Formats: sequence, C-alpha cells, structure tokens
Amino acid sequence: MDYVIETFGLTKSFSDMWGREKVLAVDSLDLRIKKNEVFGLLGPNGSGKTTTIKMLLGLLNPTAGNSLILGGRSSDPKISSHVGFLPEESYLYRYLSARETLDFYGRLFALPAKVRKARIEALLDMVGLKAVANRAVGTFSKGMARRIGLAQALINDPEVLILDEPTTGLDPLGTRQIKDVILKLKERGKTILLCSHLLADVEDVCDRIAILYGGRIQSQGEVQQLLRQADKRQITTGPVTEETLEKIKQIIAADSSEFEVSSPMEKLETFFIKTVSDAQKQQRKTSGAINSAKIGDFLAAGAVPQKQDNILDKLVSKSKPKSKQEETAETQKTKDTKETTQQPEPDRELLGRLTHKDKEAEPDQVTKKTNARREKQSEPEKKEPNKDILQQLTNPGDKTKQRKDKDSESNE
Repeated sequence: MDYVIETFGLTKSFSDMWGREKVLAVDSLDLRIKKNEVFGLLGPNGSGKTTTIKMLLGLLNPTAGNSLILGGRSSDPKISSHVGFLPEESYLYRYLSARETLDFYGRLFALPAKVRKARIEALLDMVGLKAVANRAVGTFSKGMARRIGLAQALINDPEVLILDEPTTGLDPLGTRQIKDVILKLKERGKTILLCSHLLADVEDVCDRIAILYGGRIQSQGEVQQLLRQADKRQITTGPVTEETLEKIKQIIAADSSEFEVSSPMEKLETFFIKTVSDAQKQQRKTSGAINSAKIGDFLAAGAVPQKQDNILDKLVSKSKPKSKQEETAETQKTKDTKETTQQPEPDRELLGRLTHKDKEAEPDQVTKKTNARREKQSEPEKKEPNKDILQQLTNPGDKTKQRKDKDSESNE
C-alpha cells in the first residue's frame, strides 16, 4: 500500500433551502498521505480543513469525488476500527469519570476486559490524568478534556490517527507533551493527520504539510524545503573573541554581502518548560494534570500484550490434588475448630426455677380473667333513678291532697 489516506477530486458544496449552491467548502481536493508520516493540514478559518476530515471519516457525504483510508471506505467497520479521531470539540459524557469514559469507548471497539483495563491505565498515565481518573469529566478544564479526548482516540490502538486542533486549550507544558506523544507514535509506525492553527506546533512535528485556501491546496511539500531560505546562510559558533569576530566581519564585507551578528535566543516554550520542570522536581502540589513522558506499550506496532493475572481465571482454575497428609491435617483442623466453637450445655435446674412460676399459672385462670374483663367493658353503666319523680308518678293522690289544702288555706 503506497498511501494510507487518498482523496480523488474530493468536493463538498453546501446549498441553501432552494438547492442553490451557497458555499463551496472543498474544491477538487487531491491528497496523498504516506504510511508512517505526520501530515499537517493548514489553512485559515473556513478553508475546508474540518470539512475534509469529516468526509474522510464518513461523517459528511461528498458532493463529488471520493476518499480512501487504508485502502477502503471509512464506513466499513473493518476500516474504522483501525482509525482514531480527536474532534475539534471534545464531546464527552460529563457525568462519567475519566476511567469510565475510556472504558465506554473501549467497549464500543469490543475490546476484551483484560486488554481494556491495561490500556486505560496506560493511557491515563500517558496523558497525565491518573491522579484525577475518578473525577467526573464535566469538572475538567478544557485542557484536561483535550487530554482525555486524545486518550479515547488511542484506546483502539489505531493505525491512522486524525487530530483536529489537538493542542487547543492546553498550557505550554501540555502542548509540548502532545507533540512528544505524536513524535513517539510516528516512531512506532502510526500515520497521523494533524489539523492545527498553531504553526509552531506543526513545524515541530510534521514531515509534510498542505496549505488550504478556498477549499484548494495552495502549497504542499516537506516542511524543511518550504521554509528553507536558499539565498541566505546561517553560521553558529561557540564563544569567540572580539578580534576573531572583527576578522569575520571584514571577510563578509569584502564579499559585498549584508550580514548581522547577534547572540542566539532560546525559545520561550523551551524556557517555560524548563522553569516548570524545576518546580516539579521540588514536588510542589498542583490540582491540574501531571505531565508524563510515558506512552503505552500497546501503541507500538506489533506489540505483544503483557500477561496479567485475572481473578476470574484463578477462581475457575482447577485446584491441585491434595496429598493424604494435607487432607488429614485439614480434617483435624476442622474438628478442632468445631470443638472450640461448640456451645456449652444449659443449666437445666436453673431454667426450671425461672420457669416454675409460669407453670403454676393455669391457662383456665388466664381465660377467666380475660372473659371477665370483656364482660365488664360490655355492660352499660347503671344510672341512679330520680326518687322525686318516681314518687310523684307512683302516688298521684298525695299531690292532689296537697293542692286542696293550699286552696282551703287561701279561702280562709
């Protein structure tokens, strides 16, 4: 296979609601990316970089032309299972932890549990998130989200890795780490398509680049050839005396050439990383990601997976036959354990004394008391009769006699 990624007249136009062409995002794009190469796709906003990547992955259907990855279509699961992708925005489940996120993507690729577990730990260590592996992804900063996004792009050990703005939101130390990871992946036989606006990063890691504008390739080639200034020369020496420096100036001036003498300067990125590394050596605490230069061994081409003990294998494994001496010792140990744990016999005389009173209480007596209580509750309360009223009702003649006596007294 000569090329890992190929496009043939790849075109994509976006139309309005009436079907009229509105934007020509990609125009007859022809790309050829070799195996084990870091290729940079550059261009200003709206030049068609992300659209090209989406068509390569089958997320967008091209208007014209076609593309191939690993000699086939990316819509084929056999092809897509060997491709890793880090989108421009990390679309992650915010309530899953970093470890659960990688486990989720590992399950999508149907990785065995043992392989999945080993890769998750290796990737968390590689991207510097092992200390916060159980934190919810929704609490991560943008730079930390990019780190876990890179880890999920590598969970399936892809042959082709497509990175869209991988260093966005990262601090200088994290940016340097991502660049080191890209170079190590290249050493291990991976092919990487990198899309970035940070030209300094592209210059450090890419073998070849293509600059897009208006959906077309404006320039393409090796980075060193495109940036080399063939009409100028640069000489770097160690410390020299002023006399030697004056002689050099005279020689160059005699050749009628312009020249400039100055001391070389260290890159700000290098100075920053050196300062932070010194602070890390002092073991100062930080709540962010911890940078690590480690890379998972499983990412190496043809890497042999390490053997790990599986607790399930131990549980279901057939035990070795025991000797007679071991069986006798084990039986004696079990017997001794039973003897030591045997419960003592209860004191029956004491129990008899405690339960003697209960025996005297006959069941019939308890039943009689209960019935008497119920009858007392059911009987209505008896009220004392009003004796005056009863007397009047039973002796009405007395009342008439009293009335006549009162009348005679009044006549007198």
